[in-house]
Amino acid sequence: MGLLLLICVALAGCGKPSAPSQATVSACKPITFEGTAFLDCKADPTRDRIRLVLNDGSGRGLRSLDRLKSVMGPAVHRVRFAMNAGMFDDAGGPIGLLVVDGKQLHAINRHAGSGNFHLLPNGVFAVADGKARIVATPDFAQASDIGFATQSGPMLVIGGKLHPTLAADGALKYIRNAVGIDAQGVAHFVISDQPVSFGKLARLYRDKLHCADALYLDGYVSSLWDPARGRLDHGKAFGPLVVVERIR
Repeated sequence: MGLLLLICVALAGCGKPSAPSQATVSACKPITFEGTAFLDCKADPTRDRIRLVLNDGSGRGLRSLDRLKSVMGPAVHRVRFAMNAGMFDDAGGPIGLLVVDGKQLHAINRHAGSGNFHLLPNGVFAVADGKARIVATPDFAQASDIGFATQSGPMLVIGGKLHPTLAADGALKYIRNAVGIDAQGVAHFVISDQPVSFGKLARLYRDKLHCADALYLDGYVSSLWDPARGRLDHGKAFGPLVVVERIR
């Protein structure tokens, strides 16, 4: 019996199975709201590094999650998830504020115009001093300690209230992604599994995720890289990307 016990311990094959390692646990949890399926990918700034990227080391635009993965090198093992994070022009450049590693790559855009970005108010997702926040563009004052920021639009939830011009469930439905901040400071990066309207996405943040502020990131090109689930969306070119990594 003593020899058998030693063999069991050595092989870790006896007793209940061990818990999955951190590398195999997805940050993205399936949720359902009003009959629509979503993935809620959580990023806690106290435990995760949230950063924005646009270009590779040579200054070339990444444009896709495949390209991002290919240039990550050894750091690829720290990635919890990544997704597109802001609107862009035909060349993949940002059309609003973008700050990467404390360097402003594009100034904030306060102009009126057409399209989702200009469905005012739009807003800014920013990471500064270890905290994530979302601020409507009219209220945003850029601080020197901002490490990362991206501007997109429209805002979905503003101070706990839905964007005033969003229809409850508009006819235009796409695979969409967005970000919101809950009362604990956790960032919820959500991507829908099914086409969804602005109104339903906004209510998801207000009523289920309890985020006082939430910002639309994009639709149609919305894509996710979730290594733990083996998901890497292909074939869509976009601009800024958010990457969430384990600090350790």
